[in-house]
Amino acid sequence: MQPHGFSVGQVVEVHPGKHEGHVPGGIYTVERLLPNEGTDREYRVRNQKDGHERVVRESQLRRGASPVTP
Repeated sequence: MQPHGFSVGQVVEVHPGKHEGHVPGGIYTVERLLPNEGTDREYRVRNQKDGHERVVRESQLRRGASPVTP
């Protein structure tokens, strides 16, 4: 099993695919690494702007996002 590419507490940017319109893009914080057997790791992330949590795949995430400032 491959290790996750992101860690808990890391700030990431979510980039949903064109068929994933229900997932709002933006700046998120990784809350939990989820176990799965597939090649695309999954994460529980929290939106920094509205606080909503969701599950996203590693292919939807990008590094180097800046934290949202109030």
